[in-house]
Amino acid sequence: MTTINTELFGKEFSMPLADTWLAYWLVILRITAGWWLLHAGMDKIWNWPFDASWFVGGAAEGTTVGPFVTLFDSGILLDVVNWSIPLGQAAIGLGLIFGALTRTAAYFGALLMLFFYFINGETGGWSHGVVTGDLLGLVIFGMIATLGAGRVLGIDAYLVETDFVQKHPKLRFFMG
Repeated sequence: MTTINTELFGKEFSMPLADTWLAYWLVILRITAGWWLLHAGMDKIWNWPFDASWFVGGAAEGTTVGPFVTLFDSGILLDVVNWSIPLGQAAIGLGLIFGALTRTAAYFGALLMLFFYFINGETGGWSHGVVTGDLLGLVIFGMIATLGAGRVLGIDAYLVETDFVQKHPKLRFFMG
């Protein structure tokens, strides 16, 4: 049994945490989120060609992230986006499912969800409310990265023990 001892808003906080249940939950969360993005990426690959111009062009215009993503709405930069979204989603999904470079995969998953959240939400006028699947995805990826989910039944547990990572401890940051 692990106990979390911290201070929240100036008050001491202590909470017992059953390690076994947390480990099971992290694996379930990691695999579910991984499948979510792997499926999204593979769907785009199977139905190739993928065209993100509607998303980085007109849909993003006037949104919070619009000034950044509209730079990618034509030419070679649009081609980069058209390839990187499906391949990135598939790579993030595989990384999460296998627990390989989990923190890095979760970071990029959160980054994607951040863009999706603002573009989908702001263009739809938050018609489904401000708490959407994109926001929940952002929270889930943040949780996976924070809690080191790749070290529970994942490849990261083996990678952190390798001589290479032991000699370069900063690499542990990229693993879960």
